[in-house]
Amino acid sequence: MANDGLKWDGLLKWSLSHSDGTRPASNLSEEDRKWFMEAMQAQTVDVMKRMKEITLVMQTPEDVLQAHGVNMLEELQDHVESIDMANDLHSIGGLVPLLGYLKNSNAGIRAKAADVVTTVVQNNPKSQQLVMDVNGLEYLLSNFTSDPDVTVRTKALGAISSLIRHNKPGIAAFKLGNGYAALRDALASDNVRFQRKTLNLLQYLLHENNSDCSVVTELGFPRAMVHLASSDDSDVREAALRGLLELSLDETSGNNAVLAEDDKLKQILQSRIQGISTMNAEDLGAAREERQLVDSLWTAYYKEPSSLREKGLVVLPGEDEPSPPPDVAGKLFEPPLRAWAAKPQSDSSGPTSQKQEVPLLLGLGPPGGSPSDPGRREEPQNSHE
Repeated sequence: MANDGLKWDGLLKWSLSHSDGTRPASNLSEEDRKWFMEAMQAQTVDVMKRMKEITLVMQTPEDVLQAHGVNMLEELQDHVESIDMANDLHSIGGLVPLLGYLKNSNAGIRAKAADVVTTVVQNNPKSQQLVMDVNGLEYLLSNFTSDPDVTVRTKALGAISSLIRHNKPGIAAFKLGNGYAALRDALASDNVRFQRKTLNLLQYLLHENNSDCSVVTELGFPRAMVHLASSDDSDVREAALRGLLELSLDETSGNNAVLAEDDKLKQILQSRIQGISTMNAEDLGAAREERQLVDSLWTAYYKEPSSLREKGLVVLPGEDEPSPPPDVAGKLFEPPLRAWAAKPQSDSSGPTSQKQEVPLLLGLGPPGGSPSDPGRREEPQNSHE
């Protein structure tokens, strides 16, 4: 029995043999109890102790870590999936060494370090502030704008996106650090994943701060997005169309008139209309968002419905009418559990607060006819920026 002590399958067999229902339950002998406790302890990891050990290892000379840096960071990333562990990383001295890894000579380690930062700050206001306090955004912006490895640049951009989301001081610091100019330059990359992440962050920023449309227009984004709207990659194409639609909502920059007179935009939209018109039923279903984006853009810039609407291709039989374009960028940067934990609670304790209206429920109410508690928060659901 002792030989199986360090294996989960051994524990399972032992447990089943003592609870298979074929014989009455009996008290464990002292020997069995001792074996069971040793086996369980062998399979249990003290996460905080392990994080402290990793922190100490991270402070050793760089040449010692080259062979083990990525694996060590992967383990650390698993631990900081918990918000509590992520927030404790700074208190045990691990955050600053982690950010130091963003300047490691090994590109794989630089990329993985940015990945871990992303996990630490996702929908976590406390860790966002801690990273900002130790100049983490500056490290990430440097890698995003100037690292020679496109994977490192992409991972740094992902970390920036998570760091400044729902973080007004972070967004302000991003702008002061010439973040918009860096996004514009990133769109010139040939890497579609880098393009896609850049466009998603841009669309999120414009959605949150529509007044920035004038700055984006002055920096030349519209022409870059028009170019990418003809990309062979459907995700890049849709992200570019979403960005152009966000710009169309701004009435102050004169951007609508400029783009409406741009023959290239009109040609691209006509090309997409022609391509969509020849799709089979399966492809039409997959291109639902693109169909709606193309029609919305045509209406916004040319003040008339597109021919897709005349052909009945904007809303297919069985589909609902299109609502305003979804915040796709926001969904990409918002893992469900972290998102649930980060939602601010409304302050209902003030003297002027009013009782919230009970939402209308479809179907029968709970026994006794009393409405459900409107203040009760439902459990988060899993899904999968």
